[in-house]
Amino acid sequence: MDLETLKKLDNAFLFQNYGRQDLAFTHGRGEFLYDETGKEYLDMVAGIAVNSLGHSHPAMTATICDQASRLVHVSNLYRIKEQAELAEALVEVSPEGLDRALFVNSGAEANEAALKLAVRHTGRGKVIAVDNSFHGRTAAALKITAQSKYQEGFGCLMGEFADYVPLNDTESLKGAFDKDTAAMIIEPIQGEGGVRPCSEEFFRTARDLCDEKGALLISDEVQTGMGRTGEWFGFQHYGVVPDIISLAKGMGGGFPIGCILSSDDVSKTFSPGTHGTTFGGSPLASAVALAVIHVIESEGLVKSAAVKGEAMMNGLKKLIGDEVTEVRGAGLMIGMEMKTKAQALQGHALEKGVLINVCAGNVVRMVPPLNVSQSSLDKVSDIFNDFMEKI
Repeated sequence: MDLETLKKLDNAFLFQNYGRQDLAFTHGRGEFLYDETGKEYLDMVAGIAVNSLGHSHPAMTATICDQASRLVHVSNLYRIKEQAELAEALVEVSPEGLDRALFVNSGAEANEAALKLAVRHTGRGKVIAVDNSFHGRTAAALKITAQSKYQEGFGCLMGEFADYVPLNDTESLKGAFDKDTAAMIIEPIQGEGGVRPCSEEFFRTARDLCDEKGALLISDEVQTGMGRTGEWFGFQHYGVVPDIISLAKGMGGGFPIGCILSSDDVSKTFSPGTHGTTFGGSPLASAVALAVIHVIESEGLVKSAAVKGEAMMNGLKKLIGDEVTEVRGAGLMIGMEMKTKAQALQGHALEKGVLINVCAGNVVRMVPPLNVSQSSLDKVSDIFNDFMEKI
């Protein structure tokens, strides 16, 4: 199907709730995507930090085919071998204290489950979130997504249970906690908010305050988890362990799955009937996520993300000047903030066959597959340098 025919079908039959580019892809391989004309694109978006192993990774493809030929879904009415094996693998790569897994289908669902768990466990009704955060578009997750542009028009669906504090403002954080605080939720690096890292002081203060006040610390690892930042989880950069973490995106390498991890004690808060989901942790989703973990381990992709990401950020920092104001992030989660030309750079990169994403106004976000080649990263740097010279 050519692009014009696809656009007509899209406009005729789909909700128009996405700001789509006029691009469509027929297949992918590694860090590359291909359109209907056969043109190759270097994918530095990776489905927004989802395609952690790139496209058509042979281990994922084989697992999907094998598992789908045997068992796709049975529901959580029964014990699921693949789900138990995935839970074991996640616990093995997690710090002590994150000993139990509950599977869902997406990041928003994971954060909803985390909030329910914290509120029920503490018996309290307030959650502290961070300005400019993004935790999902379902009702409770939307309330703790502290960006009014996402909340506008949905107020009647959201309770009054959230307080917001500025990122990395420890004094405001101290003032926000009280006897009604059930939890604080933090992204180690804000994704949609512009690739803005949490400071070590802020994260550690949140941990200390939760301990002092009897609240739970939730780390939203939906975008930062599974090796993205050069550690298995973003919170590991701060030397503390949260009470609950939420996962999705790169966990399934492109197959929908989400999860929360917590301690054995906290997990007991959920008894049969208190929370559940029809599709969470299906045999197929679990098998794929387990294959992703095995590849990340066997190919050394966590360490590789740290090394390649640091080198790329160091190169991009040389562009800081009249137009580029800051380069920030960790591992292969990189943001380059510009004054006015981010969209123009996105267009220039697209002409050169490179896909990048602009978020939070003028922040160029790059979250490529964890197994992206060094030559591909060098190509991106060359294109950015070329653009800066032209302007």
